Amino acid sequence: MVGTCYRVGGAVRDQLLGLPVSDIDWVVVGATPQQLLDAGYQAVGRDFPVFLHPQTHEEYALARTERKTAAGYHGFAFHAAPEVTLEEDLRRRDLTINAMAQDEEGRIIDPWGGQADLAARRLRHVSEAFAEDPVRILRLARFAARFTDFEVAPETLQLMRHMVQAGEVDALVPERVWQELSRGLMEARPSRMFQVLRDCGALARLAPEVQALFGVPQPEQHHPEIDSGEHLLLVLDMAAHLQAPLSVRWACVCHDLGKAKTPPEQWPRHIGHDARGVALAEALSARWRVPAPCKELAELVTREHIHIHQSQDFGAEARWRLLQRCDALRRPQRFAEALLACECDARGRLGLEQRPYPQGARLLADLQRLQALDQAALSAAALALGLKGPAVGRYIAQAQIEALAAP
Repeated sequence: MVGTCYRVGGAVRDQLLGLPVSDIDWVVVGATPQQLLDAGYQAVGRDFPVFLHPQTHEEYALARTERKTAAGYHGFAFHAAPEVTLEEDLRRRDLTINAMAQDEEGRIIDPWGGQADLAARRLRHVSEAFAEDPVRILRLARFAARFTDFEVAPETLQLMRHMVQAGEVDALVPERVWQELSRGLMEARPSRMFQVLRDCGALARLAPEVQALFGVPQPEQHHPEIDSGEHLLLVLDMAAHLQAPLSVRWACVCHDLGKAKTPPEQWPRHIGHDARGVALAEALSARWRVPAPCKELAELVTREHIHIHQSQDFGAEARWRLLQRCDALRRPQRFAEALLACECDARGRLGLEQRPYPQGARLLADLQRLQALDQAALSAAALALGLKGPAVGRYIAQAQIEALAAP
């Protein structure tokens, strides 16, 4: 083998934490790209030399340093050469817990204090080079959501604030933001990602619609936590608790955005916030180029979550209209996800985490009743009665409503 190979990054961190190790990354010190190619490695890196091992297909990167050349995520020049040391390569990494290496004998190389920060449950930057890449703010926030008992080092939080004030976050590209946000939403406590982003000022730049919820009061009888932003954090953690998919978690982020647009003189009530929030949810999804399934569910839940909550008091016709607006017959899986998002909303409230949500079960039962009807037979019956055009649709609708009204 050319050069000296070390396991690096997350694989070393997770092994020390006793967590499962999935992806393994390697760094090669003292080698050139041509030497790796001659040994059968396949080059895959566009911006810097990364290679796939000919047998294991694990990633091997040449030890490198980097230099900031412009604002944003792509503004770097990389230098990879045999003389770059392992310590220099580790120094350019984001957090100390990700800046450790392990040699082929299993020895840990830890020049930047990663093991001490693991023991202290601390997320701390390796060097001032952290400030050169705004994606690292998002990555750190995501790690806070994953490692729920880790705290951000005060000096790192201060550095992140300086980065935000310098406009670094404004240079992030939408795809990279969504990549990190979506991964953070799927962690154990996604609320911590949003809290870290808020603490450093990045949330106000990335998602001002979400930032605006903090400090907006709600009726205490429905929301013991009172603050709309705190409610959002509870809803996100309930979504994680219920193991909701990404689309549901994004809908949870967006569902109450309209409350920030309620005139203060109407606080703590928020009549019409559902309708007001749809355009805000649409704008937030568009800004970060959120995939269509997440975007569409967020808009649906924003528009209909109050009606779904109130559906226990609806008669058959009102429930039928709700199912129609949700396109439940044609998109039953999306409707089920909308109901799950509403359950997260109902249970994401201080002290109400265990309360049941019968609305979901009832509306799913309603959908099953409609699915059990023979649409072709209903159409044939309408035609046999001499009905045509819209009258056929009204006949079928009446039969569906009667099915929902049956005991």
